[in-house]
Amino acid sequence: MATTAQTVPELTGMPLLGSLLDLKNDSLGTFLKARRDLGDVVRITAGPPGMRGTIHCVFSAEGAQQVLATQAANFRKDNNFYEELRVSFGNGLLTSQDDDYLRQRRLVQPLFTRRSVDTYATAIAAEVDRMTGAWRAEGRETADVVHEMGRLALRAVARILFGTDVDAAVGIVERCFPVLAGYVTKRGYAPRNIPREWPTPGNRKAAAAHEELYAVCDRVIADRRAAGAGDGERDLLTLLMGAGGEEGSGVEGFDATELREQVLVFMLAGHETTATSLAFALHLLGRHPEVQQRVHEELDEVLKGRTPGADDLDALPYLGRVLKEAMRLFPAAPAIGRRAVEATEIDGYLIPAGADVIVAPWVTHRHPRYWDDPERFDPDRFTPEAEAARPRYAWFPFGGGPRACVGQHFSMLESVIALAMILQSYELEAIDTEVPLGSAITLQALGPARCRLKPRTR
Repeated sequence: MATTAQTVPELTGMPLLGSLLDLKNDSLGTFLKARRDLGDVVRITAGPPGMRGTIHCVFSAEGAQQVLATQAANFRKDNNFYEELRVSFGNGLLTSQDDDYLRQRRLVQPLFTRRSVDTYATAIAAEVDRMTGAWRAEGRETADVVHEMGRLALRAVARILFGTDVDAAVGIVERCFPVLAGYVTKRGYAPRNIPREWPTPGNRKAAAAHEELYAVCDRVIADRRAAGAGDGERDLLTLLMGAGGEEGSGVEGFDATELREQVLVFMLAGHETTATSLAFALHLLGRHPEVQQRVHEELDEVLKGRTPGADDLDALPYLGRVLKEAMRLFPAAPAIGRRAVEATEIDGYLIPAGADVIVAPWVTHRHPRYWDDPERFDPDRFTPEAEAARPRYAWFPFGGGPRACVGQHFSMLESVIALAMILQSYELEAIDTEVPLGSAITLQALGPARCRLKPRTR
């Protein structure tokens, strides 16, 4: 078929390595430079001759919508990164495709409706209260919000998954997840990899972490099955065990292996993403006292000191705008990869069949076409009127289209409750005004984000 589409411009790199070192040292900055210098569709090559890989980056909101939504069937999770993720964490909802994905989504979706998720508000609040209670008991004057929110989000998702078995998983996940995440990232973006079976130190360390994670999930699942369904538990694992399989439903329920893989994916996607949003929302508020004051006023007026619940999400619109603006500036998934099945035209450029394609919230969320003074922290960008005036995919921290994050309401619920409870109790002042960043499976803070904690009196 004849086409008038242009050839995608290429970011100039080193003669032998292309942009390999730029991507390795600062992938987020490299993507920003590519858009600034070359436009909304850019080709980046990396690696030595004979081992060179190429990615096609799409930075416009319209292009992101095409990749994730309107032509989602043409852009699949077939790239090397998702394959590495699949091998390490299993074929769960995040990584599965085709019939596997459709069946899993059908089983899981009813457990993540707003009505279902809202029942977890009490468990979330209990974990936040546990954390702030420890701060008060210790007389804490500072907190690294990256570390604290990581642990809070992990405990919250473990509690919702496992109920009373939180402590059985938290320590193992804290130790093993970073090992596997780093391993997957390194292999996922490498032009070539040695076999996992080779007994190198990195392979052996990753294999041990993989085995330990699988073992704790299998143990909790086996214990829960042995306990039976008559104990009144309503945690997510119990609901997953009972999903599907009803007579006449036409959908077979999860077996033990599938349960483990769903649990691992929920642990991965459900704690790192929310932790990132919480940490940077608190850090930004600690740097902008005038915004924090508006949040305090809203909390005092609406909550009057009581513990927030699910019904308060709509009653705290300014806090919601703060959270959305934090997710704009620091999206937990700064880049999202796909692979093109057929050749496709995006924004006037030809993406070839088989191309690895990246859409990048990190860049689109800073695109001057959609955001004035894009590096400025301004929650009022998310008033209803302002949101309605922008393209749908100018802001997409949860992805979009048929593969949009199933847990986005859970993340928003947990984040609003946690922020409300922390900010009811404390005023924050940022000590580390700048936090170095990197990108692995999710956005990574490479240094602390310490804040002073000043107890509030109301």
